[in-house]
Amino acid sequence: MSERTVGEIGPGLLVFLGISREDSDAEADYLLDKLLGLRIFRDAEDKMNRNIQDAGGALLIVSQFTLYGDCRRGRRPSFDRAAPPDRARVLYDYFVAAARRSPVPVQCGEFQAMMEVHLVNDGPVTILIDSADRKQP
Repeated sequence: MSERTVGEIGPGLLVFLGISREDSDAEADYLLDKLLGLRIFRDAEDKMNRNIQDAGGALLIVSQFTLYGDCRRGRRPSFDRAAPPDRARVLYDYFVAAARRSPVPVQCGEFQAMMEVHLVNDGPVTILIDSADRKQP
């Protein structure tokens, strides 16, 4: 197995992008807007007050269907809620293209490939954003 680097960033956000059967362009647009606007980077007073662009960060987008693994029953996760690969690929490509139109640098993983992802987490910040949550009261 040959090792090659497909995508790499410095400071920024590692985005594990899971795509469900119900997702559409609208959900992708919502997620991208939310990611670009999140004020989770430190300012001069060490407060989480800057977004990714203000912080000079980049996005590394990695497709991750296993985020939809349902482990509530049995010992083997069910991935029934994940979009089938052909549909997920279209939405993943849409999301990446939209992200690349933003002012933030973007790198990507390889869709539907076995990857080894290395992360240096700068602080205790890991956030789950689910587009379905925007429909909740």
